[in-house]
Amino acid sequence: MEELGRMSVEEFRHSPKIPIVAVLENIRSAYNVGSVFRTADAFLLEAIYIVGYSARPPHKEIRKTALGAEESVTWKHFHTTTQALEALEAEGYTVYAVEQAEGSIPLHELTIGSEEKIAVVFGNEVTGVEQSTINRCAGCIEIPQLGMKHSLNIATAAGVVLWELVRQGLLEKNSNQAG
Repeated sequence: MEELGRMSVEEFRHSPKIPIVAVLENIRSAYNVGSVFRTADAFLLEAIYIVGYSARPPHKEIRKTALGAEESVTWKHFHTTTQALEALEAEGYTVYAVEQAEGSIPLHELTIGSEEKIAVVFGNEVTGVEQSTINRCAGCIEIPQLGMKHSLNIATAAGVVLWELVRQGLLEKNSNQAG
């Protein structure tokens, strides 16, 4: 890991994070939860909020796909999404649902500032983000899809959305430092 310039778990825990929280609402597959842990680690996200019956560490299926990221990424469990959203709002996060909905914002049209605190809610693999959750959010983000299928696996959707948010934040930060 040294040759790759990778941090230790302890260094990771103490490093500055990108102010993005992934909220996992009633995710059935522990493998999907583990994949989001790996993505959160890769992008230095602030945290993962795990809601409802979603699996949480320690869990062998999470461990299998997270490959240790469940040890480095900060996470919290909430019994309800309302509790998670209240905690995020109290910390100054703007919360979006990742969902295909009327009036949703195509991912490539969303703009965020480098210092903006963002939380994104990813919903159940079959039913999506609950309507009561959508109603509390600042809006919905939609990943444009061009093929016949109109949904992505939650782990894939999380990778796409989280990278775009991180990319925008990094670009904004770099342009502010250059100017």
